[in-house]
Order: sequence, then structure tokens, then C-alpha cells
Amino acid sequence: MIVEKTTGTTHTEKVICLAKSKHGCPYAKTCGGCQLQNLTYEEQLRFKQVKCIRLLGRFCRVEEIIGMETPYHYRNKVQAAFAEDRRGNIFSGVYQAASHKVVAVEKCLTEDEKADEIIGTVRKLLKSFKLKPYNPDTKQGFLRHVLVKRGFQSGQIMVVLVTGVREFTKKRSFVNALLKAHPEITTVLQNVNPRRTSMVLGKEDFVLYGDGKIEETLCGLRFRISAKAFYQINPAQTEVLYQKALEFAALTGRETVIDAYCGTGTIGLFAAEHAKQVVGVELNADAVKDARENAKLNGAKNIRFVCADAGEFMREAAAHGESADVVLMDPPRAGSDRAFLSSVLTLSPKRIVYISCNPETQQRDLLFLCKNGYQVRKIQPVDMFPHTSHVETVAVLSRKSASKSFIPVSISPKDMGLSEEKEQPTYANICDYVQKTHDMKVSSLYVAQMKAECGLETQADRSGDKKQPKCPPEKREVILDAFRHFGLIGEDGTEK
Repeated sequence: MIVEKTTGTTHTEKVICLAKSKHGCPYAKTCGGCQLQNLTYEEQLRFKQVKCIRLLGRFCRVEEIIGMETPYHYRNKVQAAFAEDRRGNIFSGVYQAASHKVVAVEKCLTEDEKADEIIGTVRKLLKSFKLKPYNPDTKQGFLRHVLVKRGFQSGQIMVVLVTGVREFTKKRSFVNALLKAHPEITTVLQNVNPRRTSMVLGKEDFVLYGDGKIEETLCGLRFRISAKAFYQINPAQTEVLYQKALEFAALTGRETVIDAYCGTGTIGLFAAEHAKQVVGVELNADAVKDARENAKLNGAKNIRFVCADAGEFMREAAAHGESADVVLMDPPRAGSDRAFLSSVLTLSPKRIVYISCNPETQQRDLLFLCKNGYQVRKIQPVDMFPHTSHVETVAVLSRKSASKSFIPVSISPKDMGLSEEKEQPTYANICDYVQKTHDMKVSSLYVAQMKAECGLETQADRSGDKKQPKCPPEKREVILDAFRHFGLIGEDGTEK
């Protein structure tokens, strides 16, 4: 597996992951947030690689997943829920997976260590100021959550105190005590959320210290981050992911790019440095406001942001004869709906770069696009969330060539004056490729089964014996990848 070793903000080099040790977490059995905690990091990467191959390997070869050199304390956004035990002791932590029960957590292996320290200080201050955690059922108490955002490059820190009520007694003294303990904090806010909901933040914000935002640098660009603005929680891997997306976009400075689901404009601003013009489209008005501020902050004059539904925007653009060379899309976990994907087809860009945090829904969306004139060219998994089962992928699609309009002519090597035809790969060649590329052993029996399934010539008929084991899904996908590598089948899985 490949691990991305980052030196500075722009230069990266790939090194082989040598991490073997398992970092035991005392909360692993009760929290449930890190589903792969029982595996070494090497094993986690292999698990995610196989998952991506199983789901996306039908479209093209899945590149080796890019992992982290140090996969700990990578989360720059930390939120903690506050509660009280039967003895009246205040504790904070995370909600247990699939429940509303708060698991007491003091230090997390994935969270920023400074953020954990600040949350611990808030726990102590609640007791000294005689403030209680808020109970949404009884509507009694004060503090519900603490949200900490930290700029890893800038060092700036935002603390958001999420309260169930607006009234904040001794507000100034509380904030002064927090700043005395942590002078590195640059802004403090109070967010009011009285509703009985699983959402952390409410609608009202009050700035208690600083200007209510922090600044961070990513890939050489500056971004202003508000309490409600979305910003990737793993900045080191975000740079890797976005650089790969821009590589797939293959921008030359002459393209018109549409950044759908643009949020606060992060990837659109990166693309603007290499494109003729970029249009970011986002339905969230607050995000669009932040995006425009970020564009101004970076002096980007060839990008504009539109507050609209991205699908409707693209349909209207196509109806007015407008076009786009590249569409960047980074949808939520649910993926894109048919209406949006159909609008992409209406606009008919040369390339689509699809960033996904859920390969299951990406598989569905890619299948739709491939059935309607596009072909997946490359897929790159990136490990954004070590120790969890989540994996981020970026895929690039381009329009299929119009080769069907030409008359196919078959020319053999002998017709061209060549003495020998290219040798077909042996079973050993295929097994060796799978071993070296995917670190997985497959048998000749499984190779023969997959050859028969693809309509390829086999050395012997091995499919008739019902007692023979069937090729498992994960090995099926890596064998198909080998077939594509050796040119036995095309990208769509059919015989060449």
C-alpha cells in the first residue's frame, strides 16, 4: 500500500507503509467510531483497497490507495457532547454509534490533541462556574456541546460553546478563564441550540471573543472558516485528494470548469489557478457567502459563485447554449440523484471529476454515467479517515469515442509483416500480477473460472465440477483487473 509522506504544503513523495503496530484505544469497545481499530494500519489500507476494487473495479483499474504516514490526531475539527452521571459528575465525549448515549472520552487517537485539552478545560470550568450540561428532554442545564476547529498551518483556534439557552451568566469571566488557560485560542462563540435534535449547531451565533472566524492555508491558498462552514477535517490528506483531482481534470488554462456542490469554494479555487474560468454552484447561501470571501482573500478574479441548485443551473446553461469542459462534483454520502446526473449529461462536458466519500453510491452514479455516453478512465482511493471504515475516492470520466461510426478492420501481425503474434499471458503471469499489484494470492482454478465467465479460452473446462470452490468477490475483482492489464478484456469487462 502507498502512504503519502508530506513535507511542507506542496511537495509530497510516496513511501511504502512500514507501520506494523496496533495502537490500542481504551474506548474501542464502547465508542464504535473507529470500526477498524482492531487492524494494523497496513491491514486497514488493504481492507479499503479490496473494498474499492470490489465496488469500482468493474469500471477500470483501481489505483493503490494513498494512506497517511502518521495516521493519528489528524482531525482538525473536534466536537464533544456534555452530560452528567447519576452522581452529578460532568463528563464529555462522543455519542455511541447508532445511539444518543454519550461515551466519556478524554483523549482520542484521531482528534487534535490541543482540541482535547481545551475540551478538558471547559469541563473543569463548568464545575467551578456551577454550570450544568443541558438536557434536551427536561430543557434544564446550560452546555450541550463544545466544537473546536484548529488551523494546522495557521495555528488559529476557534471554540464554539453550544448552549441550550441563550442566557450565559458570568459570560465574560468564563471566556477570560478559558483564554487564560489557552491563550492560543483566537476566537470564541456561543451557539444556541434549544431544539431536541441530533444536530450539533443551532441557528443563532454570538461572538464572545475575536472575529468569529479562523484562517487556514491549504495548497498555498488562504481560507476563512466560520463555525458552520464545511471544511475537510484531515488537511494533510485533503491536499493529496485535491491534487489528484486536479491532475485528473488535466487543466491547461483554456477550460471552463463548473464546481458543483462547491461549498465554500475550496477545490474550485484550486482549479481557478489552472483554468480559464470557474463557476461554483452551491445551494447553501452561507457557504456561498464564505466562498466569495475566500475568492476575494486569494485575489481570484476568474471564479464566480452562484447560489442555486447545481442541476438546475447546468440545465439552464445548456438550454442557453453554454458549455463546460470539466465538471467537478463532490456530493454528500448519499451521492447524486438522477436529476443532477441527467443535467451533467445535458451539459456534456469533456471530463467529469467525481470525488466521493462513499464508493457504494459512487458505483451507482458511475454506472448511470457509463450507460449514457461516458467511460471511467482512472480511480484513486485516498484514506481520509484512518481507523474508520470510510474511504474517499476520486474518479475521472470522459466521453466515449465515436468509434462505432467507423467500419472496424481487423489486421493481424502477419498482415503487417510481423513474424509472430503477441503471446497470451499464462495463468502464472496472471497470478503473479495479482500477487505483486494487490498483495493477494489467487489460484489457477479461480483464473480459469473468471476466464470462462468472460468468454475467454481456458486450458481446460474447470467449471463443471460442483464441488470446486467458487471464486470469492474480492478475488474476482483483482483477477478482472489483471485481465484488463493484459488486454484480455476491455474496460467494460467484455472480451476484446
